Amino acid sequence: MNPLFIIFIGIPAFELFLLIKIGGQIGALKTISLIFLTAIIGIYFAKHQGIQAFKSGMINLYQNKMPIYEIMSGASIAIAALLLIIPGFITDFIGFLLLMPFTRKVLFALTVKKRSSSKKENASKTIDGEIIDHKKDDV
Repeated sequence: MNPLFIIFIGIPAFELFLLIKIGGQIGALKTISLIFLTAIIGIYFAKHQGIQAFKSGMINLYQNKMPIYEIMSGASIAIAALLLIIPGFITDFIGFLLLMPFTRKVLFALTVKKRSSSKKENASKTIDGEIIDHKKDDV
């Protein structure tokens, strides 16, 4: 199945399903209030975490270090803020996971580990060789 189909059709459909089910259990007004509350709280924490990542990145730059973690952290915070603005409970959950520094570190470690293992596999399949031309140039 096409991943774009799942992203653009499946996730919003499941979000609507959850909104209807939760709205039926706790009421429509409480569900809408909960959506606005998670967006406001999420944006506040995204702003706070973003400022912390910026400060940490600047400290690393002053120490002549590459702020790689801070750049990745800032990007994940921006994605988290976008997910928290989008109404829905799944996107809010994923957004809050990306806002927590512990889960960000775990996700980054898994990403780096996966990429380094794939590079090792590609490096082991490389064969070094040398081309020897026995023809002499007639210059």
